[in-house]
Amino acid sequence: MTPLTRHQMAWRAAQDLPEGAYANLGIGIPTLTASYVPPDREVIFHSENGVLGLGPSPKPGEEDEELIDAGKNFTTLITGGCYVHHADAFLMIRGGHLDVSLLGAFEVSGKGDLANWTTEDPDFPPGVGGAMDLAVGARAIRVLMEHTSKKGEPRIKHQCSLPLTAAGVVKRIYTNLAVIDVTPEGLVVREMVPGMDLERLQALTEPKLTLAADWREIRAPAISVPSKAKASEQAA
Repeated sequence: MTPLTRHQMAWRAAQDLPEGAYANLGIGIPTLTASYVPPDREVIFHSENGVLGLGPSPKPGEEDEELIDAGKNFTTLITGGCYVHHADAFLMIRGGHLDVSLLGAFEVSGKGDLANWTTEDPDFPPGVGGAMDLAVGARAIRVLMEHTSKKGEPRIKHQCSLPLTAAGVVKRIYTNLAVIDVTPEGLVVREMVPGMDLERLQALTEPKLTLAADWREIRAPAISVPSKAKASEQAA
């Protein structure tokens, strides 16, 4: 069983974005998603720092030092894209103009509670950024995160142990092991990486999991990442 890489997780999330969607990309793994939208599909990416029409990551040597995303990574602008004032970027969020927001998280509960703004570690400064606004302003919240912590502890929990960003907002979770929907009946596993089974996944997850009748394996493509990009990604 081989877990998905961060780029493969971003690829998987990108496949679910519908044609014509306005989608916000949060800091961390979500910022990679703009590079993996199917070529025949138009998705307009929003970045809270003031970009509408965010494009894929630039090729090595083609970075524009004046064009970054919310995570301070170099990015690109699609044809027709624009820069906006920071306040206007937040007006788009608060005005309910975003179809979906892809966010990173430290923890998610079985009820869809989101904790993504602080680990309460004094060496890791907290920063809520636009997460609270996005949690209530975007029509759908989807989370991309590693399934377990570096210590191997579950990050999908009965109840979040970290301070909440918002309660009951997460509808879908993409991890390096599975795709899981948060439903009124509980957590439903839609997809798992090859070699994973429900029993092993349950051992890494606190809330009870139910396997969807039509579940399938995640068949992610191999993705080559330049060494410079890898270093930047690990730093983030």
